[in-house]
Amino acid sequence: MKLSILIPAYNERPSIRKLLERLVEINLPDCEVVIVDDGSKDGTAEVVRDFISAYPNMRLFKQPVNQGKTAAIARAIAESTGDVLIVQDADLEYDPAEILEVMGPILKGQADVVYGSRFMVKKAARVLYFYHYLANKFLTLLSNLLTNRNMSDIETCYKAFRAEVIRPLLFKSRGFGMEIEITAMICKTDARTYEVPISYYGRTYEEGKKIGLRDGVAALWYIFYFNLLYPWTRSCREYVTTVNDKLAEIRTRNGEQNH
Repeated sequence: MKLSILIPAYNERPSIRKLLERLVEINLPDCEVVIVDDGSKDGTAEVVRDFISAYPNMRLFKQPVNQGKTAAIARAIAESTGDVLIVQDADLEYDPAEILEVMGPILKGQADVVYGSRFMVKKAARVLYFYHYLANKFLTLLSNLLTNRNMSDIETCYKAFRAEVIRPLLFKSRGFGMEIEITAMICKTDARTYEVPISYYGRTYEEGKKIGLRDGVAALWYIFYFNLLYPWTRSCREYVTTVNDKLAEIRTRNGEQNH
């Protein structure tokens, strides 16, 4: 399977080159890296362009203005060509050396979607904001109540997908809303979803962390909208039908598990 690593970047000049160097060091087989610069003003795009000139499997795309993470990921998905896609933030809060571990259940034919959980207690995690932890657990609990899934970390960056699950999704959310939207939508399909433990090296706001209170309030709205209102729309029904048909074809072809 070809892997596409999707990297949204907004004003990440201090960390983006180091991230790309790490990706080169771990030497993932049959892999492309799709970077979307989301209207950065600090020279992020120039750093990326200089680095990737030596690596034909890395490509840079620029948004004309800052549109938020959801729009950047939507662009990266559209530009990608892989069979399995994974989101990698540019800030190095997540260790790229664990990408293959996150992809593992998909590569084994066990899963269609894998979330890297920061709360399955097996990996290193930087000790930071307690209120962020509470907010994350509350949003995950509320989401689980409406999806009837026992997930532990819906707000994680590390999400890996078969292309057939994520490419048909036409994003309706903005900002950081993709985490809620993706979770709600895949839970309506037959996609087999797994979690694996990951490390987490969080940043402080002084170090460049961007998510804030406004994003948390928006997440509440998105949880209710994508779980209670959006399922009645034609777009939602078409997405679910498309994904289920594609997954059924894959499982029949590969003899994979149905559950």
